[in-house]
Amino acid sequence: MTRFDGVQALVFDVFGTVVDWREGVARDAAPVLAGLGRRDIDPRAFADAWRRRYQPAMEECRSGRRPFTRLDVLHRENLDGVLRDHGIDPATLGEAALDDLNRAWHRLDPWPEAVAGLTRLKRRFVIAPLSNGNIALMTNMAKRAGIPWDAILGAEVAQAYKPQPEAYLRTAEILGLRPEQVCLVAAHNGDLKAARACGLATAFVHRPTEHGPEQATDLAPSEAWDVVARDFQDLAHRLGC
Repeated sequence: MTRFDGVQALVFDVFGTVVDWREGVARDAAPVLAGLGRRDIDPRAFADAWRRRYQPAMEECRSGRRPFTRLDVLHRENLDGVLRDHGIDPATLGEAALDDLNRAWHRLDPWPEAVAGLTRLKRRFVIAPLSNGNIALMTNMAKRAGIPWDAILGAEVAQAYKPQPEAYLRTAEILGLRPEQVCLVAAHNGDLKAARACGLATAFVHRPTEHGPEQATDLAPSEAWDVVARDFQDLAHRLGC
């Protein structure tokens, strides 16, 4: 645990690590699809298809081909694309319904132990999201779900999408801390690898059903991360909270 002697803040990946995006998006998409007479579309498959557009959309910003654009805007553009992929004209829904469905990402539920685990971790550490989600999205999610963040940080604050180094380094700077005083908690090995390259401590948390029962990625730590935990309660125990 010596790597954690100087750690003062835990920053968290959110989609998949703190909240179950797949079930939340599918829950909100199901009645919309049914209302369109498209019961042939599996809401979970629809959520997966929407999520597949996530990284390519952010890469447009990371590459410099597009200025930094907050995730709510990217999600909304991606929603239009997913609907068209399924043979649905977005105009059929109307702007109000499209905007409401887009806010499904604001209404995601935490994993069952997440809030209790975060509450324990907060006793010892500053806790904040280091998410690609924008400020309004993270704030609304936290308010609805009772997620006890000390601050709302992440891509919009840093003006950089993970895994760009600026996303990690600017977050530490905003907290007034050196990189080694900050630990990224994530269920994704790639995120942790990028954080470690920037000097942050790392904690891997297992989320083996983020992508559903047949998930094939991030089922185990790919490197010797500083801490490996089953969930947030286990992480709190391992960090003495």
